[in-house]
Amino acid sequence: MKIKKIGILFGKENTFPQAFVDRVNSKKVPGIQAEQAFVEEVIQGKATDYSVLIDRISQDVPFYRSFLKAASIKGTHVINNPFWWSADEKFFNNCLAEEVGVPVPKTILLPSKEMPSDTSGESFRNLKFPLEWDKMVDYLGGFPLYMKPHSGGGWKSVFKVESMDELFSAYNETGRLVMMLQEEIQFDAYFRCYYVGGAVRIMPYEPRNPHHLRYLAEPIVTDKRLLKKIETYTKKLNLALGYDFNTVEFAISNKTPYAIDFCNPAPDADLNSVGKENFEWVVENTAEMAINFAQEYQLKKLNLTWGNFIQNGVEGKLPNKK
Repeated sequence: MKIKKIGILFGKENTFPQAFVDRVNSKKVPGIQAEQAFVEEVIQGKATDYSVLIDRISQDVPFYRSFLKAASIKGTHVINNPFWWSADEKFFNNCLAEEVGVPVPKTILLPSKEMPSDTSGESFRNLKFPLEWDKMVDYLGGFPLYMKPHSGGGWKSVFKVESMDELFSAYNETGRLVMMLQEEIQFDAYFRCYYVGGAVRIMPYEPRNPHHLRYLAEPIVTDKRLLKKIETYTKKLNLALGYDFNTVEFAISNKTPYAIDFCNPAPDADLNSVGKENFEWVVENTAEMAINFAQEYQLKKLNLTWGNFIQNGVEGKLPNKK
């Protein structure tokens, strides 16, 4: 029997990768083996030895992102889809959330304060200038507001602004980052939810605490209907985005869950921050998901939705033409 290998590609994290490998192998599924991924010379058109690769690092290492795209075209199931992950960003996510009926804060996209490299004023002749800042602030409901990058995570370059002077001062620090300006949601409770292969883990969370104290033992809110709504919203968002593994954060205000952040396709899964029970859940569910994908693996069988475009190219036909 040919072994189907599952690899996990990771960086600085220490607890989750080996726990995942050990969990998969402890199940002793015939023909399935997990390991820490080993990337050799990446040769054009050559398939990897992996049926499944779990990506925990390509957001920081562009070389790995390109490797994963090449692997996926040969049939490897990459968790998460490296093509969509390359294109995804938070402003689009908010637009998508509205389309699928999930509440989100009012948000405005801002052009970067500094012009990108190799551009000049002529490059922005299609952009209104100056922008009507008072009008935007009024639309968002007034101060306080949050300014944050439209792409990225880790609470980097996030500003709470409480006046027009603070807004401009923060904006002046953002350089070439494309930013979002967002209304503040005053919340009664907050939740962070793992989504792994269709399963959802709802975790009480306090984002204002130090990082290692953010996951709470007991939720402030226990309303079963509200928790069910959070679960439903988490599934809807990830099905629409096409992620296998993600986290979604909700701020609860007046019994309404607002999706605050749901672009986390390499979410924190460290034992020391998420806690023993959450860690156990994510290790077990990720192992089960990866095994299922490995069992379905067929060499060169496309498993990504973008694969339709490749098939159309092979067959020489336009989309939707039979």
